[in-house]
Amino acid sequence: MARLVIAIGAVTLVAASVAAQTTKTVWDGVYSDAQAKRGRALYESKCLSCHGPDLNGGETAPALVGIGFQSNWNGQSVGDLSERIRVSMPLGSEGSLSRQQVSDVIASILVAGEYPAGAAELPREPDVLKTIQITPRK
Repeated sequence: MARLVIAIGAVTLVAASVAAQTTKTVWDGVYSDAQAKRGRALYESKCLSCHGPDLNGGETAPALVGIGFQSNWNGQSVGDLSERIRVSMPLGSEGSLSRQQVSDVIASILVAGEYPAGAAELPREPDVLKTIQITPRK
């Protein structure tokens, strides 16, 4: 019985270690500049009318930058943000954006929020996006 408990404990520690290694934050350069540019074009055609040119939100839309964004999304994952956008945006055409388009728009939100770019594009796969946490500046 003691060996079983030790073995289960070891497996749990290994799993936790692997999970910690695969978790990233928005500060780890999780999108590319090229992707953010594509996303900005989409933002301008699909999101700007509600969220504004500077992403500060409006009467009916929340801010996508600054303290307003952080207070809504701190501690959640990019996967959570992606799913919210995918199923409820843009207003009047909910669910019309592909997963790739949603990731591109998120990249434009991240660059506007001064999160650093990296070499690779933000993925579109929900399971991968759920491993990227939205956190305040380090």
